Amino acid sequence: MQYYNQKHKDLTLELTKNFKKCVLEHDPGNDARLVRVLGELKMGFAFLETFRCDHVVTFFGSARTKERDPYYKKARGLANKLAKSGISILTGGGPGIMEAANRGALEGGGRSAGINIYLQNGERKNKYVREGFACYYFFNRKVLLAYAAEAYVFSPGGYGTLDEFFEICTLVATKKIDKNIPIILIGKSFWKPLIQWLETEAIEERRTLSRNELKIYTITDSVDEAFDIIRKVKHKIQRQEHL
Repeated sequence: MQYYNQKHKDLTLELTKNFKKCVLEHDPGNDARLVRVLGELKMGFAFLETFRCDHVVTFFGSARTKERDPYYKKARGLANKLAKSGISILTGGGPGIMEAANRGALEGGGRSAGINIYLQNGERKNKYVREGFACYYFFNRKVLLAYAAEAYVFSPGGYGTLDEFFEICTLVATKKIDKNIPIILIGKSFWKPLIQWLETEAIEERRTLSRNELKIYTITDSVDEAFDIIRKVKHKIQRQEHL
């Protein structure tokens, strides 16, 4: 089924029309910053309202991953399968893994959405995003990407991806979002050394984590396994007001 139509489109310009000055111009004053933050969140949640009746999966991963990379192909393939099963795909809207997921969603006939970011060189949006919204603040973007999803898929990435991964883990560990929400890490060779470090240093050596807090995600190399995990989600995850 083809979800994209005129009702669902890139909303960035439309939503920022009346807020352009406070969102895109950086007045360093506290009052102006507060207006920017709140205005951006208001517009972002208005965008997410169009997904109220959808099942949504959010993809995270490096913006530097190239098309020939195996992880690009896995993200594209998984998003394609999810889209064909009626699941909407949301990403950070940029290149790399985000592009791969949006591309797979579009090829699978599903909704392909992106919440990207304004950087010094302008907005970075991949050509496969069909519905979008752009944030000035990274923390607003993280809130929106987390709030929308019933499952999270993480491919290898850098500071941004790791920041998003640990934030989602913190929200689950502190019961701000449902503990049963699937968190899937694609790439055993990338993720296992990090998890082993957590086991050795954070659990055994420093006791800053409990062993149960390492059981909230699944590491796999298999697109089919990731798809099966997500497909088992039968109902909307209850979104917490804390988000």
